[in-house]
Amino acid sequence: MAQYKVYDMTGKEVSTVELSDSVFGIEPNVAVMHEAVVAFLVNQRQGTQSTKTRAEVSGGGRKPWRQKGTGRARQGSIRSPQWTHGGVALGPKPRDYRVSMNRKAHKLAMISALSSKVKADELILVDNIALEGYKTKAVAEMLSKLGAEGKTAIVLNEKDPVVIKSAANIEGVSTMLSNTINVYDIPNCGKMVLTVDAAKKIEEVYAK
Repeated sequence: MAQYKVYDMTGKEVSTVELSDSVFGIEPNVAVMHEAVVAFLVNQRQGTQSTKTRAEVSGGGRKPWRQKGTGRARQGSIRSPQWTHGGVALGPKPRDYRVSMNRKAHKLAMISALSSKVKADELILVDNIALEGYKTKAVAEMLSKLGAEGKTAIVLNEKDPVVIKSAANIEGVSTMLSNTINVYDIPNCGKMVLTVDAAKKIEEVYAK
């Protein structure tokens, strides 16, 4: 187990904590991370897009004119795809886009993403994040003192509406819980600020 520095909200180093190398210290597997991110994005698709075929649009039951002798092209229905208000040829229909990923691969992708943050020196541990009230300025100052300005993810162990709402107005800053982070969120942020409790919870889940 490696030792990691722990800071308070003022950016001052207050202690160290041991975290498992099997979660925060492996060599990242980029290929599996990519697979997990693609799977995550694909699974966000609703698949509800739909168009009507010529059989589903109303009208067009009668042949518009006789087959021969008019000088015009033969037509069987005014709801064929080439007609205005006609059916759509080869259009999309509702479908399920979901793909699954086996547990071992998903776990490897998660710990690879976490380890990549450590390797890039983009993971910051704080002892606790506590605010007296809804104060965006307090969160902004904390991030500034921690050197986590810009696109940052704040990871909490438990839902704290005060912290979440206080950080909501800061551009590029998002808050999430230790049990809801995913392989897409981790590489998508610049710095990642974890409370010690959140880091321990993540370690507990993925060190098994």
